[in-house]
Amino acid sequence: MDVVSYIVENKLILIPVLYIMNYIIKKTGIIPEKFLPLVLLGVGIIISVLMGGDTIINNIVQGILVTGATVLTDQIIVQTKNKNST
Repeated sequence: MDVVSYIVENKLILIPVLYIMNYIIKKTGIIPEKFLPLVLLGVGIIISVLMGGDTIINNIVQGILVTGATVLTDQIIVQTKNKNST
């Protein structure tokens, strides 16, 4: 299943935006890492709704999808680095 095919094209820009936010928050330690996915989810939904383009429900779903893609990408990178270092 290709999750990215469900994301509307103009919302794809949110994936790198959220990834950079994730990186900055991790490096600064502003928020504990266990709460980071929830913070990214909230930000992803808010930005998606503010971008508009469709119904509010669809924008919320788009926010959830881009956040999921961001967190999945981050975890793949983290797990790959951990596997290579051992």
